[in-house]
Amino acid sequence: MMKKFLQKSIDIISMRQTNILSAAFVIMSTVILSQFLGLIRQRLLVAIFGASNTLGVYLASIKLPDFLFQIIIAGVLSSAFIPVFSDFIVKNKEAEARKMASTLLTIFVVVFSILSIILFIFASFFLQILNPGSGFSASEMELMANLMRLVIVGQLFFLIATFFSALLQSYNHFFIPGIAAASYNLGIILGILFLSPILGIYGPVYGIILGGIFFAAAQIPLVKKVGFSFTSSISFETPGIKEVVSLMWPRTFSIGIFQVGSLITIALISYIPNSGRNYVIFDYAQTLAFAPIALFGQTIAQAAFPVLSRERERIEHFKLTFLTSFNQMLYLVLPVSVLFLVLRIPVVRLVFGAGLFDWEATVLTGKTLAYFALSVFANALIYLISRGFYALHDAKTPLVVGGITTLCMIGMSVLFILRYKMGIENIAFAYSVASILNLVVLLFLLDKKIGGFKKIDMFFSSLKIFFASLFTGFALYIPIKLLDQLVFDTTHTINLIFLTGISSFAGLSLYLFLTWLFNVKEATTFLLLFKKIGNWREILQERGETLDPNRPNP
Repeated sequence: MMKKFLQKSIDIISMRQTNILSAAFVIMSTVILSQFLGLIRQRLLVAIFGASNTLGVYLASIKLPDFLFQIIIAGVLSSAFIPVFSDFIVKNKEAEARKMASTLLTIFVVVFSILSIILFIFASFFLQILNPGSGFSASEMELMANLMRLVIVGQLFFLIATFFSALLQSYNHFFIPGIAAASYNLGIILGILFLSPILGIYGPVYGIILGGIFFAAAQIPLVKKVGFSFTSSISFETPGIKEVVSLMWPRTFSIGIFQVGSLITIALISYIPNSGRNYVIFDYAQTLAFAPIALFGQTIAQAAFPVLSRERERIEHFKLTFLTSFNQMLYLVLPVSVLFLVLRIPVVRLVFGAGLFDWEATVLTGKTLAYFALSVFANALIYLISRGFYALHDAKTPLVVGGITTLCMIGMSVLFILRYKMGIENIAFAYSVASILNLVVLLFLLDKKIGGFKKIDMFFSSLKIFFASLFTGFALYIPIKLLDQLVFDTTHTINLIFLTGISSFAGLSLYLFLTWLFNVKEATTFLLLFKKIGNWREILQERGETLDPNRPNP
């Protein structure tokens, strides 16, 4: 009996998803878990170290290893590997697909190892690029170098684990990769709880290594189940490798440009007094702003990407899939953007309001979050639009547009910090302006590339969601002001929870009502799902939101 129960449980969690929205919900559920653990990680860090220069040093020490990871593997997996691998699978060339995957993994590990060794040896030299304003002291830079060397080890495990995730997603398996990604944060949390009391700021870094191991190990059983077995090879003559290389370089350059922008941001912060503390505030505000982007933007784009890749030859199906995903994403992410904008201080207090996170840091983090919130919807939609281009085997357009808008962001940030001596929140404002510009240009170019979307349907659907979100902002603002002044003493956490909860419920309830009243298709879909939760597959099938129900289950 127990054996059957365990086997059935394994079958359920390893089940393939067969439509975009259900796949997105599965990814969202795992992202919620990962984000929840991530916020616990951040809160524990600030509870122990506060908004201090030491914590800022730790956060900055992750950036260069992450830069290596992003340019070596992230660009390949997001733009090249999944389309090419999916083409092999669709054509029943599984052996060639797995050989290509093994070759890519070998190349990734070898290239990352060589570059990591160089970065490990010359850590102090390379880190100087993050400190042109000398905001970090000599002792802080030495600590940053030591921490970074340990982070590099964890990144190797993270690289392998991320590759496994892309492989499984190509088979429409999203649950296990998502849970595995959440276990990465669990490893860091264990490092903070059990090692930080002994090792100080080194605790979370050892947690990164542990989390990377968790992330990779959790996916190995399902990787074996889909038939993948690793065989070392670095031959560029392997079928599919040249196509991956030709597709990957624009996305890799695009990611590289964005990552350079992140490094320049740290360099600019080094010109502000208490650089480490200011970087903590910037990073924590960005973490909060990124939560809905990861939850809605990455998940829906990730679920839609294999479908868009398979439908690039059937352009009308491509348009329908894209517009459905676009509207679903906008419907979900826009009210959260408004919530962050209006409830920024309560949200920061609830999430990061540990004893050592002082009021001044709370206010500045809230202000920075408000500027980031202006472009949450844009950054979420950029994930989908970019994948639309990648599915059409065009990675150059997102590269050029992303490069230009990143330069705009850097230019504005330099003016704000070096010329006008403004604060850290103005970098967030520059980031939002550049992101909205990026969205507008990419959408215009994608529309031209595919022969045009149905403008009236797209425009009116988006306009309804924007108007509903605007009224939601008022519904959030009025009760929080009245209740804060007349009812609740928000110096107590429990009262703050009640205040934020009541205001959020009022605002989001109005949003749901208005979108239903305006006959927004997405509102009707979600209401049907809630009413008939047991028939969710049939509902999605009727509304044409399927992935590929006829594809065999490996």
